[in-house]
Amino acid sequence: MFRRRRNTPRLFSRKPEIDRSLRHSVKDGVAYAVMTGAGEAYFSAFAILLKATPNQIGLLAALPQLIGSLAQLLSAWLGQRSQRRMPVILGGARLQCYSWLPLMVLPLLVPEHAVTLLLLAVTLYYFGANLSVPQWSSLMGDLVHKRRRGRYFAYRTRLASITSFVAMIGAGLVLHLFDQSGYALAGFVTIFAIAMTARLVSIHHLKQMHDPPGHTAALEIPNWRLWKNQFLNSPFARFSIFFALMQFATAIASPFFSVYLLRDLELSYFQFTLNMGMVILAQFLTLNQWGRIADAFGNRLILVVTGSLIPVIPALWLLSSEIWYLMLLQALGGLVWAGFSLSASNFIYDALPAHKRVTLMALHNTLANIGLFVGAVIGGFVATHVNQTITLGGYTHEFASVFLIVFLLSALARGLVALIFLPRLKEVRYIRPMPMRELIFRVARFNALWGLFFDVVGSRRKPGPGDKSD
Repeated sequence: MFRRRRNTPRLFSRKPEIDRSLRHSVKDGVAYAVMTGAGEAYFSAFAILLKATPNQIGLLAALPQLIGSLAQLLSAWLGQRSQRRMPVILGGARLQCYSWLPLMVLPLLVPEHAVTLLLLAVTLYYFGANLSVPQWSSLMGDLVHKRRRGRYFAYRTRLASITSFVAMIGAGLVLHLFDQSGYALAGFVTIFAIAMTARLVSIHHLKQMHDPPGHTAALEIPNWRLWKNQFLNSPFARFSIFFALMQFATAIASPFFSVYLLRDLELSYFQFTLNMGMVILAQFLTLNQWGRIADAFGNRLILVVTGSLIPVIPALWLLSSEIWYLMLLQALGGLVWAGFSLSASNFIYDALPAHKRVTLMALHNTLANIGLFVGAVIGGFVATHVNQTITLGGYTHEFASVFLIVFLLSALARGLVALIFLPRLKEVRYIRPMPMRELIFRVARFNALWGLFFDVVGSRRKPGPGDKSD
């Protein structure tokens, strides 16, 4: 007779301690996704309810993340004075968790300064989140084998995406019910309380993860001459500049989609939720396939394909305001951004030497957040000061909303960045050469229901020699 094995099968590593840690990381990601889906996704909607102006909406989207990037430098500095990464990770997570209390309460207690207080609370939220990032990135870089990185993070993000989708839909229903009863503010307090509870669960799973001693992520101040010679002309530097400029171009429009949907199109909270949820649903359906492509054929291929499509998305918002059309457009955006975000993350991991990862990752994120801030400020300025009627060369056109002008400007800026930088991107790890015709034939099938591509790489890669070491 065969005896049934009682041990839980190890999915992520042959080493039990690492496998257990990666399982807890998946659960942490799922709980974190509940927080973002039920809470963070509704920051803009909450600000709109509090009568925030377009400029304030832009600041809410960008300023907290810019200030939060400074927390990454603080995290790296703390890494120099610590023998473990986990205390810094947990400290940032707790700060983010407890920021929900002033976020829920202060705008209600002092309504005349509600938007300003919301901005301060959200800044605290992102400061805590960013305080954890360098040490968490360093920890995950050690725990996840590089040859399985694409598949693991795709799997983790895929579960997080569907969880975030369910949480977002649930939160939208809660808001809709409270709004119909005339208690929209109480609805926001309810979903934000759920988000805070989810972060507490996330912290519990972070505590269970193994942190190898002596592997702290420390800040390293580089010699300027060596920096100039070794890094400014490196693939990392070129990619960071490209990524920051793409963030800038994207942020011209991204903070204002919510304002356009809720104020100009007057969608209900539930319609707004369904619209946003299409992005997450598309990510869930495609991230695993993007991860397989990245593992098999490299990240540059995905960056070029998705980076070429990113400029098209905001321009398509000008064609129709029908909700079904906007939902399909959001699905397309989720598909494209899922591939771009995953490949960008993997590209940075591959481009950075492990001993300099913290310093350079902090620099990369700071540049990206500066781009995000400048783009959002420009978008807010245009939305506030530009007239809906534009005359060029004797031709006059009146846009249905000033935000459509913002979307068009973002599309042009994204296209310019893609045109300049995408042809210059180079893969930073060895990848088997593959003609474009072969890639086309590897696209297995097209799903007519969702309009998305699936199973781009259908076969599993055989384990390589490098896989035996994890």
